[in-house]
Amino acid sequence: MKPSTKRFLIIGAVAAALIVVIVLAFTLSGPEEVPYFGTEPGAVTLESLYKSGQVEKLFVEGNYKVKILLKGAEDFGFYAYISSRVAFEDTLSKWQGAGAPGVTVVYNNPSSSANLTTFILPILLIVGLVIVLIVIMRKSAGANNKALDFGKTKANRVQNSKVRFVDVAGAEEEKLELQEIVDFLKAPKKFTEIGARVPKGVLLVGPPGTGKTLFAKAVAGEANVPFFSISGSDFVEMFVGVGASRVRDLFDQAKKNMPCIVFIDEIDAVGRQRGAGLGGGNDEREQTLNQLLVQMDGFESSDSIIVMAATNRADILDPALMRPGRFDRQVYVNVPDVKGREEIMKVHSRNKPLGPDVNFKSIARLTAGFTGADIENMLNEAAILAARDNRKSISMVDVSEAINKIIAGPSKKSRVITETDKRITAYHESGHAIISKSVKHCESVHEVSIIPRGQAAGYTITLPTNDDNHMTKQKLLDNITMLLGGRAAEEIVIKDISTGASNDIQRANKIARKMVTEWGMSDTLGTMYLGSSEEVFIGRDYQTQLNYSDDVAAKIDAEVKKILDTQYAQAIQILKDHRRVMDDMVKLLYEKETIYEEEIDALFDDPTTPEIELPLNPAKKEDEE
Repeated sequence: MKPSTKRFLIIGAVAAALIVVIVLAFTLSGPEEVPYFGTEPGAVTLESLYKSGQVEKLFVEGNYKVKILLKGAEDFGFYAYISSRVAFEDTLSKWQGAGAPGVTVVYNNPSSSANLTTFILPILLIVGLVIVLIVIMRKSAGANNKALDFGKTKANRVQNSKVRFVDVAGAEEEKLELQEIVDFLKAPKKFTEIGARVPKGVLLVGPPGTGKTLFAKAVAGEANVPFFSISGSDFVEMFVGVGASRVRDLFDQAKKNMPCIVFIDEIDAVGRQRGAGLGGGNDEREQTLNQLLVQMDGFESSDSIIVMAATNRADILDPALMRPGRFDRQVYVNVPDVKGREEIMKVHSRNKPLGPDVNFKSIARLTAGFTGADIENMLNEAAILAARDNRKSISMVDVSEAINKIIAGPSKKSRVITETDKRITAYHESGHAIISKSVKHCESVHEVSIIPRGQAAGYTITLPTNDDNHMTKQKLLDNITMLLGGRAAEEIVIKDISTGASNDIQRANKIARKMVTEWGMSDTLGTMYLGSSEEVFIGRDYQTQLNYSDDVAAKIDAEVKKILDTQYAQAIQILKDHRRVMDDMVKLLYEKETIYEEEIDALFDDPTTPEIELPLNPAKKEDEE
């Protein structure tokens, strides 16, 4: 129940109870009514009381009511209704003529309105009813105002943002791009005097979790200007015209607070290409977009209002929204490299006690592909693991476990595993590790485990030496060989194949098909581009057809199969050549369940070594280097 509804019910209940109390008070505590005349013997009437001499005083109230004060009483105990004052006086004269004693009779002004019982009680009842009606009317008026507020913006206004550029790490080039926006908001004359036009809009583009929203907050904090933030989905409602009205209201508020920043998160919810709907027509979203286009650079354009927006789908935005004069500048916020990841970890570990063995450089190498949000989550998971064990600081073991948990899921050591499954998993993961160690262009193996995590029965983690943006043909082929190594090991040792290689086969096929269709790495098809966008925008791409013939499609399938068969045969041969190493690695996995790079190197250097030392800490190895 809402607080306002609860308050209304309480007020109504109190008012009703007050009215009931007042009515009962006047009803129960007043004098008792008796008949004027009575025929039943012993009945208490005005006549019997008067003739018996019990009456000391009569008070005629108005024209029709008589209050009776008995002898020895302090207040009127009875009352009776009469037909009129004149008739009552005649009746009293008759009773006195018949021998009844005389009593004092007092008459009040018949036109007086000061009678408490006759007038005040109805007034109190009316007042109580009016109070209840006022509360109801205010309640309904508030609901009506809320209905009329649909056209008002839902933007949150932040006057003093606490975020600064120092809180954003791993993106130095993006900071330089946005620093110009800050300089304009602080000193606009510096640009206008030289004839420069400051960008009216800045579009932050990048994968989820890379810090686009954080950058917008940092710009507002550095410039110390009002910051209006709203999501693209907050513009559109089921009522027609609400989105356009909210856009107008948003910019009206921004004009009153210039200079300021308007930030629209997930702008692709409202800024998609017009005319892309399958049903066609001018829908509500397009009306909202049209109003946004006008506000950003139309007849209602305003200086000193900088519009910032964030999206990870810039390819589906309307071209009119992307042109100069609206979003003049696009800032690509990429996934951080190894140096950026190290800087991000330093920012997120400020309030976390770290153990002496935690090495940021080593962790940065282990977290290839992690975004800023992933790194923050990883450190938080490590802190939770340390707190779970009642430790006051985070160790390297906690960080390694947190990385594995994010990549592959939580470990399931309590799961009951059959001997057959354990043997298949051990040889499968050994196959991946041996091929990764044997081929030239694969990344070095960091960890191999047969402990189930998530959906996987085991896992092999490789450690990249650097973040390469370009992948050579030979490196792709070696990666396919490594992916098929698990299936090859099963075929060699188990003499059968299992479903455990499903994900490996899927990833290998994806690489091989891209090599043929997108990267021009097929000797038969050459440098023809035969691919298509992975992310299909239905409104734009639902009529897209393949731009090659069935004959070419058959050649593509043949080339993909040729690549996979060749690399699978290579994997078989490598594992046969290293059969002793594979058997020793399986024995070690049976014993320890998880092995590390140093142990794998020891197996290759001297596979007959009976005792292999415990794995070295990654941080220790990094220090030695």
